[in-house]
Amino acid sequence: MVLLRAKCILIGNSKVGKTALAQTFHSEGTHFPKSYSLTTGVSTCVKTVQIPDTPHSVEMYILDSSGNELYSDLVVHYWENPSMVALVYDVTDPQSLASCPMWLEKVRSQKPEIAFPGALIANKSDLTNRWVVNSEEGRRFADGKGLAYFETSAKDSIDVDAPFLYLATEYYKLYEDRVRGLIN
Repeated sequence: MVLLRAKCILIGNSKVGKTALAQTFHSEGTHFPKSYSLTTGVSTCVKTVQIPDTPHSVEMYILDSSGNELYSDLVVHYWENPSMVALVYDVTDPQSLASCPMWLEKVRSQKPEIAFPGALIANKSDLTNRWVVNSEEGRRFADGKGLAYFETSAKDSIDVDAPFLYLATEYYKLYEDRVRGLIN
């Protein structure tokens, strides 16, 4: 059995639900934070993800990064050697999607020579009456940047596991490819 360790950078504007996603995923849907204090800097949670159809797993260190520009110099320090990126926007806030290219560039600039798995997460899908960023817009951006696209609701614990399972599985596949390259 292989246990890989991976650093997952969770990024996006303030108030898109990054902390709620991380906490809901970490607690397997049993905990949704009812009150918030904005993340200052980076908070970390760790969860082991079993890779489907294998005995292997990935221990994900999820770095929930502040979306406040005031802390941007501080959080970049924690982003060294990323293994994967989860980019989050709020479906009720068009500006949060418009900021995604900037966030993605900040993370990718940490290791520009290395391709690592990425996911674009459209959060707050439960707010159907306030949804203004259409899914096609998000999918187009994700496709153009080589990211997988997911729609989630941390509040209702809808599909919260899907992007993290995808990232862990893709990271494991990269590991397998490297091992095969060494063997052949």
